Amino acid sequence: MTFQETQRLRLGIPKGSLQESTLTLFARAGFNIVVNGRSYFPTCDDEGIAPVLLRAQEIPRYVADGVLDAGITGHDWVVENKVDVIEIAELVYAKQSMRPVRWVLAVHENNEAKSVRDLEGKTIATEVVNITRDYLASHGVNAKVEFSWGATEVKVPHLVDAIVDVTETGSSLRENNLRIVDTVLESTTRLIANREAMRDEVKSRKIEDLAILLQGAIRAWGRVLLRMKVPQDRLPAVLGALPLDPEPDVYAPDKSGNVIVNAVMDKGKARRLSPELRRLGAFSLVEFAVNQLID
Repeated sequence: MTFQETQRLRLGIPKGSLQESTLTLFARAGFNIVVNGRSYFPTCDDEGIAPVLLRAQEIPRYVADGVLDAGITGHDWVVENKVDVIEIAELVYAKQSMRPVRWVLAVHENNEAKSVRDLEGKTIATEVVNITRDYLASHGVNAKVEFSWGATEVKVPHLVDAIVDVTETGSSLRENNLRIVDTVLESTTRLIANREAMRDEVKSRKIEDLAILLQGAIRAWGRVLLRMKVPQDRLPAVLGALPLDPEPDVYAPDKSGNVIVNAVMDKGKARRLSPELRRLGAFSLVEFAVNQLID
């Protein structure tokens, strides 16, 4: 299919901390996106996609304004920008792990604050000013919220009383002698789209296809397919040892009376389970990488 320039999907790719994990995710979904030096316009082997590298913080605004048709960004930045976009799909991955990130309210470990109410009249530094102000308002707390340009953790306690910062593991906060008081917002990465783009037949189909493939790649992340042969009389024992999500595929017996079984599972589980399956009677076990797992 040949795409006209106006039909190409203008897709925002997050530059910075999410960049490498996003490009890896797209590769597992079958898209080869190549960043050329310092260019903000990567190339993609799918002619229907025109990627643009932008900070995740900016992508929701550009999608809402129609500069981009769609983009990969965090739910937190959609909330922070207070924009009208469609969140097409949740993509649970981050810089370091395959789990949500948290924006947390944190103070120095010597601070006696036990809850947000103890920060009445204090100063809080953060990159998510709107989210923090809304959070404070929901708790009836009046505090000064100032924008932080970075290195937010080091500002406590000498420059500000508390911070609202993002964390995956909490290790950076602990290293800076900070203690979490509360979770302000939990966020995951999202595929978002412009409403006008979703009314376009070509672009909406492309966006929906992206959602299916990216979610399939995430579901397959860290999983393998274990293929084995099983004598019919040992089949119940082998199936009893296999995970049921997704359910193993069992094929008709071959001429020797052996059944082929395919089972998808976490790679670590396959490593632990393979010797046990062999003892239960399975043989000719072969492990395959899985890039897509689409329901």
